[in-house]
Amino acid sequence: MSGVAAPERDDTRALTVVMHTAFFVLLSASVARYLARHAGGPHTPWVIALSVLLAVLYVLGPALGTRPIPRRLTWLGLVVAAWALLVVLAPSFAWCAVPLFYTGLRTLPPRAAIPLVALLTALAVAAQLSLAGWADPNVLLAPPAVAAVATTVFVVMQRQAARRDALIADLVRTRRELAATERREGTLAERERLAREIHDTLAQGLSSQRMLLQAADRLWDSAPGTARDHVRTAAAIAERSLAEARRFVHDLTPADLAEGGGLLRALHAVAERETTPGLTVRVHTEGSPPDPLPAPVESALLRIAQGALANVREHAGATTAALTLTCLDDQIVLDVTDDGRGFDPHTPAVGPASGAGERGHGLPAIRARLRQLGGTLTIESAPGEGTALSAAIPLEPR
Repeated sequence: MSGVAAPERDDTRALTVVMHTAFFVLLSASVARYLARHAGGPHTPWVIALSVLLAVLYVLGPALGTRPIPRRLTWLGLVVAAWALLVVLAPSFAWCAVPLFYTGLRTLPPRAAIPLVALLTALAVAAQLSLAGWADPNVLLAPPAVAAVATTVFVVMQRQAARRDALIADLVRTRRELAATERREGTLAERERLAREIHDTLAQGLSSQRMLLQAADRLWDSAPGTARDHVRTAAAIAERSLAEARRFVHDLTPADLAEGGGLLRALHAVAERETTPGLTVRVHTEGSPPDPLPAPVESALLRIAQGALANVREHAGATTAALTLTCLDDQIVLDVTDDGRGFDPHTPAVGPASGAGERGHGLPAIRARLRQLGGTLTIESAPGEGTALSAAIPLEPR
């Protein structure tokens, strides 16, 4: 807005300087013309005194600024009165009316300025007719035409400036509202992303620990060896969750990826952790992933694998699961399959891959991750026939 206002102020200042200069040039020319023709006339002292008074009054105008309004109106009335008296005594001063048009239009609102311009024009015409001595059509028509053009141009410019100012103000307000909306949307998106990260790391780990500890508690007396295995597994999960939490606080990069080795090594690490005496998880690859694979894609696929396997462990009752990473020229696909009890994918929040129950964040989190990267999610399942989850993320062609 300041970039638009500065040129506008410069243009207004230039126009003001031109009008002030024109006024004093016309006033000086009128005085010189009068003295050249009527130097010894009876009205000469009055003409000189009124000329000096008019010049002094005109100079005082810029010092008054724009406020208070009554003071500006009083000043304008004195200037017009002094000029009118000069025109009565010396009609050649009528040409000073042109700069006074601008002064009146700047000082008064259009409804008041237009009658003032009409009055000044009438006085100028009358003065010129008295000099001509007859009804000269040029004298009758030229001053009104000049006044009409000057007034129209000035009023139109003022209205355009007002519309431009309103448009700029509206634009600035819209930009502020848009910035506030973007900040709110960014905050909500970040909260959603953090919720997914917490769900896929800490919440999944805590859920697994709870299940293992509950199983250990049930078997503590009847099968203490198995119970201790559950406790050790829960401790390992807790250690891993602690590493995830520290990494989460540091830079939100999955700990498996932060250790190096890329996505394949991270998937193998996840499969190894999720493998238990009752569930075997394998990893398969088809093709080789791009090197380097974009970090957001790596992180999203790893989190999807973690979330999907957690749902398999907690809901599917499966004995085997597989992670299959397929690398194509234009996309990378992660398939998570299991031989569990399956579910109806058209039933909301039901089934092993849905994340149903207390959390209810499994599939929505996976879909949200894929949506951010322009990916798609496909689920194939039926009761008693296991589940196949396929997450595809587009890549730039190699």
